[in-house]
Amino acid sequence: MSERQARVWAGVDSGKGHHWAAVVDETGATLWSKKIENDETAILTAMGEILDLADEVSWAVDISGTASALLLALLAAHGQRAVYVPGRTVNRMSGAYRGEAKTDARDAYVIAETARQRRDFAVIDVPAQLAADLALLTAHRSDLVADRVRLVNRLRDVLTGIFPAPERAFDYSGHKGALVLLTGYQTPAALRRRGRVRLTAWLANRGVRGTDTVAATALEAAQAQHTALPGEDIAAQIVADLAAQVLALDDRLKRIDKQIRETFRAHPQAEIIESLPGMGPILGAEFVASAGDLSAYTDAGHLASAAGLVPVPRDSGRRTGNLHRPKRYSRRLRRVFYMSAQTSIIRKGPNRDFYLKKRAEGCKHVQAVIALARRRTSVLWALLRDGRLFTSAPPVTQAA
Repeated sequence: MSERQARVWAGVDSGKGHHWAAVVDETGATLWSKKIENDETAILTAMGEILDLADEVSWAVDISGTASALLLALLAAHGQRAVYVPGRTVNRMSGAYRGEAKTDARDAYVIAETARQRRDFAVIDVPAQLAADLALLTAHRSDLVADRVRLVNRLRDVLTGIFPAPERAFDYSGHKGALVLLTGYQTPAALRRRGRVRLTAWLANRGVRGTDTVAATALEAAQAQHTALPGEDIAAQIVADLAAQVLALDDRLKRIDKQIRETFRAHPQAEIIESLPGMGPILGAEFVASAGDLSAYTDAGHLASAAGLVPVPRDSGRRTGNLHRPKRYSRRLRRVFYMSAQTSIIRKGPNRDFYLKKRAEGCKHVQAVIALARRRTSVLWALLRDGRLFTSAPPVTQAA
């Protein structure tokens, strides 16, 4: 259109290879709809065409992750703000429009129309450098932890097929000595040939703690089985390789934990976050990465709601007071508060006292931990607001 509009709404259906953007005016008419390659030049060209359509452009995207990172960074660099329209909302809103087609152009139009009709979507803020670094590091650490769990489960499965006794005797998810043992000896015959004295010395040379206990447990398991099972030699090689991979992964996790700790403690509020019992550097880093800018939360209730710790009502007619777990919330943020609350009840203090109080009221363990997590969101939000460290004693109130 040749006539310049006062305000338009641009919806972007994001993707890894390309995006599709659609622009609508105040009446819902489509003014512009094109495919945009996920490339800086293409995005800037399309952005210039869209900005020429109106004095004010309201942007909306359906993905706020890596697929739209370049788009969001370019929008922020040019003073444009974008809101996040969840995919669930786009899917439901599509049913309100004529036709059953599912195309990128239609999704972009629905996103623009939804942003035009609603004003309650969250604004996407491009994270600062420190928050972006922590988000990448914590996400990478989560992937490594998942890989480690998969390797340990595979190791235990293969070991059970040839030598079940040591699989029951050791906890390979947290016993480094047992993993080191499997890199050299995987069958009962090999352990019996080695003998206790030489096996103890072999483990000691590789820095294993409690070598006598590990060697005695392994030889006791070896004495319980004198039958060689089919495929034992190949399975032994696989077990040794899996054990070596788990040990190498442990070293990588130690390095990334150190990097996360150093990066997190460069945050200006790191000391305040760590002062809360149960909130260490790893969970603190995940909190910074998932919570974002705390100025977006007007009070502690909004922070708890973002973490899914506030129940939502589902009432109808005479049925009132039906509270249920919400469906739209940050899973990472909920995990941070839940894990930190569960860790805090180990030691004596106000956290454990509150947990025991809830258990005495009849709450189950999970319910009591969630209630504690909700209470801790209020405490952490107040600490960050006031810029002070956590103390067991309540702060002294001063007269007005």
